[in-house]
Amino acid sequence: MEFGVVLQTNPPASRVVDMMRRAEGAGFSYGWTWDSHVLWQEPFVIYSAVLAATSDLTVGTMVTNPGTRDWSVIASLFATLNDMYGNRTVCGIGRGDSARRVIGQPPMSMATLASAMTVIKGLAEGREVSLHGQPLRIPWVRDGKLEIWMAAYGPKALRLVGEQADGFILQTADPDIARWTIGSVREAAKAAGRDPAAITMCVAAPAYVGTDLPHQRDQLRWFGGMVGNHVADLVGRYGTDGPVPRALTDYIAGRAGYDYAHHGRSDNPDVDFVPDEIVDRFCLLGPAAAHVDRLRELAEAGADQFAVYLMHDQEEDTLAAYGSEIIPLLR
Repeated sequence: MEFGVVLQTNPPASRVVDMMRRAEGAGFSYGWTWDSHVLWQEPFVIYSAVLAATSDLTVGTMVTNPGTRDWSVIASLFATLNDMYGNRTVCGIGRGDSARRVIGQPPMSMATLASAMTVIKGLAEGREVSLHGQPLRIPWVRDGKLEIWMAAYGPKALRLVGEQADGFILQTADPDIARWTIGSVREAAKAAGRDPAAITMCVAAPAYVGTDLPHQRDQLRWFGGMVGNHVADLVGRYGTDGPVPRALTDYIAGRAGYDYAHHGRSDNPDVDFVPDEIVDRFCLLGPAAAHVDRLRELAEAGADQFAVYLMHDQEEDTLAAYGSEIIPLLR
């Protein structure tokens, strides 16, 4: 199993760069950030500094979307970084949640996302594509490579991952949900004539190494609220008795509302509806040994990478614990 670290691009950007540098030294091979340009600083500016400060770390968005930037801009951003630093980026992409809703726009459609992935990958790799009704190619791209990893929860999105994406991002560490989603992606890939083993499976979730479980749960409850935004969309589309597992749908019954001003923050006041059981299932808590046990279960479910969301009050300590006590046992 490989490991990634996921950060928000909170100012100062120098701390993001320093944390990514530390992560590479601790054995992490991927450095991810959220992409919500109003709530946090512009990630692509910071990626250049991260790549310059590291030697082998691959960086990427977890996740961008096809609605806040023109697709040619997204492709050019990744292609420029790859030209400067040697194909060390990954485009994590989804329909758009906070980045879209904060500016008063809904998430993009699945059809738009499918088209965007084709165009972005083609442009970043130097091929001619059709965009805005005309042929287009970035002429300066040489030997470009860009993998597209798609975030998904629901059946339609999981099918699109299997049919088209290079990787799958699941934002929850629940093993049952991992087995269902990874299995769905693999089935879709096989049906599309693709090799399921060629799709990288990445599980991403908050992790907090320590012994004070009540405190850890309070610090990570925000994640259940974030996932709840996506689950609410799924329930609206499929209902509570549809194909989405009850492990995802049941807990949002008490969800009253959500203010994106508190999105991704440990002090989010809109997540009281998230029970301890969901925090324990969706996140990794407790001492290092408990993390190792869960990660082995996720690996058995098919996860190739675990990406650690570091958004709590002991980020440096958890990063160090992963480097010294967890990654050496699982890489």
